[in-house]
Formats: sequence, structure tokens, C-alpha cells
Amino acid sequence: MGIIFDKPLIGVVMCQNQLAGHAVQSVHNKYLDALFSAGGIPLALPHGLATTPELLEKSMTALSGILLTGSPSNIEPHHYGETSVEPDNDPGRDRLAFALVHSVIRRRMPLMAICRGLQELVVATGGTLHRALHLVDGLREHREDHALPLEQQYAPAHEVWVQPQGVLSELLPGCEKFWVNSLHAQGVRSLGAMARIEAHAADGLIEAISLNDHPFALALQWHPEWQSETSALSRPLFAGFIQASQRYQKEHRI
Repeated sequence: MGIIFDKPLIGVVMCQNQLAGHAVQSVHNKYLDALFSAGGIPLALPHGLATTPELLEKSMTALSGILLTGSPSNIEPHHYGETSVEPDNDPGRDRLAFALVHSVIRRRMPLMAICRGLQELVVATGGTLHRALHLVDGLREHREDHALPLEQQYAPAHEVWVQPQGVLSELLPGCEKFWVNSLHAQGVRSLGAMARIEAHAADGLIEAISLNDHPFALALQWHPEWQSETSALSRPLFAGFIQASQRYQKEHRI
């Protein structure tokens, strides 16, 4: 029993979808496996937590970190000042993710965010998004080809350049650029004052950010959870997140 609770409990956001006609909330095993491999214990968080702030804050007291996962859905545009409709929406996830970000910032709790998770962190801290990167002059195609097998969809697609003296450069010392996969239609247009660029692609698109004056808040546009246990570039990212969560756990005696 003691060995289990020495490991940090990581809250993981889920996605709303349908299974055999039933409404379900789910999370891909690859995110859970990445946390387990790094030494964390994932705990899925239902969207209903966002409807009762007191319940959400009570739940946060048991956690030592938050993971915002990727998703087929997109953030509803009204959250960042646009009026058009988003057909691939998940409003319950929007509400929960934004509430988690605000709670993480108040508590100075470690946060890792991936793909949609990066976009959630951007919007929650005052930034905006491009809704269709392939229609923006000067930006490359960042979407995956759904006709290909998963191994090819998640294959390295382009390079990213790491900003010096940031969270990413500390986790990957001496690594100034590397190849990443690319499976997203939307991306960062602008950042709020709280956020810092951690990496960018050759076309200038922001590929990773962190939060200023926060112990550990790292968001990545690519998918490091894909086969993370065999990736020399992914393992240090999850290890850094779990180590920060362990420090938080000790400091707060969870």
C-alpha cells in the first residue's frame, strides 16, 4: 500500500464520444501508459466536476498533477473571441479543462498538456488559435492522413527548434532541434502574457509553450505519448512532469 501512495496521482481529462449508441467519456490508453511508465498513477476526471466548483477543488486536493490530453474535438471558438460554430466540439471538456488550468495556476500544481491540451492552456491564459492552419498563408500542412496506418500517422513529420533557457531545453539538454509527429488542424495564433514559447516549427508555428513563474507547466503540440516508453525524446518529458508532481506531493504531504 505504501509503495502505491509514494507515486503521484495525476488527474487526466477525458473526451465525450459515443460507443454503441451510448454517451461515454474516455481517454486513450497511450496517455495512461505514458504516465504509468514514468512513475505516476493516472486518474480519469469526469466533465461533471466543472459544474460544481467546490467538488472540483475538493478533488484537486488529492492530486499532484494534471494531464490535458489530445482529442479529435476542438475548443469552441467563442472562448477566444470568434463567433463561428465548431462542429467537432466538446463543451464539457472545454469547461473542465479551463477550470483545471485555473486551479493548477492557483495551486502551482504541475501540468502537462498535449495537442488539444496545449490549445486549452493557450486559450485559458488569454491566447487565441488559428482554426484551420492549412488555410493560413505561410504555414505548412500539420494534419495527419487518416487513410494511413497509425504507425505512419504518428511518424516524425517535421522539425521543431527549442528555445534556450526554457523548460524544454532543461529536460532535453543539448537538443536544439528534433523531429516530431504532427496530427492537428488548429494551432496557436497568439499567446497571453502568462505564456512563454518553448519551441516552434520551421514555418513559425508555436509547437510548445510553458507558463511564466510556474514550477512546471509544459504544453506540446505534438504527441509525445505515442510509444513514449521507447522514445529517447519523450521519456524525459514525462519523467520531468512526474518528478515535478512528486515534489508537489511531498511539499503538500498528499
